Amino acid sequence: MHVWSDLFFALLVPLLPAIKDDLGLSYAEVGLLRSVFTGATAVFQIPVGILAETTGEFWLLLLGNAWVSIGLMAMALCSVFPLLLVVSFVGGLGGGTQHPLGSSMVSRAYDERGVSKAVGTVNFSGDLGKMVAPAFALLAIPFGWRATLLITGICALVFMVFCAPFKKAVDIGRPEPVTKDTVLSDGGRTNMAGFVTLSGIGVLDSATRSSALVFLPFIMHAKGMEPAQISILLVILFGGGAVGKYVVGWLGDKFSAVSLIWATKGLTAVLLIATLVVPPMALIPILAIMGIGLNGTSSALYASVASLVPLHRRARLYGFFYTTNEIGTILAPLVYGFIADIYDLDFTVIVMGVATLLILPASLSLRRHIGYLS
Repeated sequence: MHVWSDLFFALLVPLLPAIKDDLGLSYAEVGLLRSVFTGATAVFQIPVGILAETTGEFWLLLLGNAWVSIGLMAMALCSVFPLLLVVSFVGGLGGGTQHPLGSSMVSRAYDERGVSKAVGTVNFSGDLGKMVAPAFALLAIPFGWRATLLITGICALVFMVFCAPFKKAVDIGRPEPVTKDTVLSDGGRTNMAGFVTLSGIGVLDSATRSSALVFLPFIMHAKGMEPAQISILLVILFGGGAVGKYVVGWLGDKFSAVSLIWATKGLTAVLLIATLVVPPMALIPILAIMGIGLNGTSSALYASVASLVPLHRRARLYGFFYTTNEIGTILAPLVYGFIADIYDLDFTVIVMGVATLLILPASLSLRRHIGYLS
């Protein structure tokens, strides 16, 4: 399910230049489309997190992904930008189930010693979807972006129907009812100061990740690259991201979250600016390495939530965490789109790189909170 969920939202990235040309959009409108589609996931993340404490996660995960599948098919039928914007928002609402409920489900299934690796692994699986997305986007070359969305939506919906009979094999049931004994046994109260700090860093991280994905295809296009070449480079970027998520999740049981944040986001900032000046062929190693930094940080952040939040509140507070992260996802592409329209793409990417560096000093305040429940 996570493979499909991340594929849904990554698929729009390589299709943006085609959509921009077809509908005659500005960079700000491109950023708005990306922000609305991904930002819609924030609306239901907190409600489904609370609801999952009663119902369990499985059916909510399944129905949410089916919802987005249908949304993609509806987006394919939109002929004007305002309608596409509205439909992308409605379709994106279903995406609010995957990340908080998937993380909650996995973190409850593993003890604290293995939770970082487990959360990192399920986080990594989403990047497999990101890697597949550019391959799906190649369908746009002969068939157009509308057919690409339609085919993807149909394939995903078939998969969700296929998954339904396997509930007993993967569902771990509802969280235990909250009682005094439950609270005492699974670690007590949430460290709210640490959780708020972590959420703020998550906002900055998601801002970098979402805006970089929006504008990197345009950097490649400005270097004279064709759609097929751009898709291949995005596969390389997402492949690096998948490696980063898995490796950082594995390292999270051995190194502090702060150290991992500094390594991944420092790397991202430097390489992001480097994409402006290197020749096209040099983008291959740069994007592979940058993908590690761009997406790897999230595994450290997601696993850190589990060290700050007791078991019986994880679904709810993962919902809060992912929702606050969407602030960066929603606002950053829109803000950078306006900057690109007013100035130019190169200046925008430099600003983006400098903003990414702000994550480093902000992360230092986490040191006194991580490990609160251990």
